[in-house]
Amino acid sequence: MHTVWKGSISFGLVNIPVKLHTATENKDIKLRQLHKECNSPINYQKVCPVCDREVKNEDIVKAYEYSKNKFVVLDDEELERIKKENEDKAVEILEFVKLEEIDPIYFERSYFLAPDSGGGKAYALLREALSSSGKIGVAKITIRSKEQLAIVRVYKDTLVMETIHFPDEVRNAAEVPNIPDTEKIVQKELDTALMLIEQLTVDFDPEKYTDDYRTALLELIEQKKAGETTVTATEKETAAIPSDMTDLMAALQASLDKTSTTKKPVTRKRKVKEKKEA
Repeated sequence: MHTVWKGSISFGLVNIPVKLHTATENKDIKLRQLHKECNSPINYQKVCPVCDREVKNEDIVKAYEYSKNKFVVLDDEELERIKKENEDKAVEILEFVKLEEIDPIYFERSYFLAPDSGGGKAYALLREALSSSGKIGVAKITIRSKEQLAIVRVYKDTLVMETIHFPDEVRNAAEVPNIPDTEKIVQKELDTALMLIEQLTVDFDPEKYTDDYRTALLELIEQKKAGETTVTATEKETAAIPSDMTDLMAALQASLDKTSTTKKPVTRKRKVKEKKEA
């Protein structure tokens, strides 16, 4: 399992060296876009709309748009300095809370925490303490230049760190349009709805849920492969690049050709010998 981060977890005076591993993976089927005419994959270029030309990476700077078309430019040195000032390689547990106190809307991404060299005993201690108390740790961590709020909890004998959104990153639900006001509900309708919920209530078993769309798409792809309903991208023809010597000879020949057509012909004067009179 690939390590995405190395550091430590600290709570009180206990420090645990750990490695971070991504706990989930995106299994969406990625489809490429091809040019219908020749089946070649489409490339995307960074183009300046004003200069009307492609821009190279070295000609690009980062900036913050504080108003329409008004920017504050930030150079790489400034960004790197702030990153180093805030990139503490530690997951600092600030306090402990109950998991049910955090609404799922705050959760963002999950990571497995594995003990690094010499951290096994302290890792097991924190795992047992969290399990016995029924609490989770609220922590802060910096990943890829972004400070994250996170929680540390136990999942199947493994410590899991889940990044969660800061409060100002969660939009105000009161701003959602067309939400109906409190309406008078007929008791019979409510009873029927509650009965339906009760009939459909089961213990949660994630293994029985599948991505039917992804399964159907994979089946379609395999059918097309088996039936050889495939296309091959057209390779771009590249002209042979002449060597420097070839370029030089071509230039010399062109110069000679040009000279021969523009130069006026030279007429030599014939010497006439005077005949001596006999």
